[in-house]
Amino acid sequence: MNDEQVLDYVKAAAALAGLPMDEARAKRVAAHLARSAELAALVQAAALDLEDEPAEVYRPAPFPDLEAPQ
Repeated sequence: MNDEQVLDYVKAAAALAGLPMDEARAKRVAAHLARSAELAALVQAAALDLEDEPAEVYRPAPFPDLEAPQ
């Protein structure tokens, strides 16, 4: 999609959802949407082999209790 089509899509989607959106805001939303689409295209273009698997779920360790004696 070109920039004008993205902007038209944003305006139409906002109208359908009943969201008030002036021209300046619609242009900002369209710019972010276009940037997100470009990033998604980069991810989609990554070649994956059959052996590739998704990463494990990240679970950070709890912060140490600084009040507790060590």
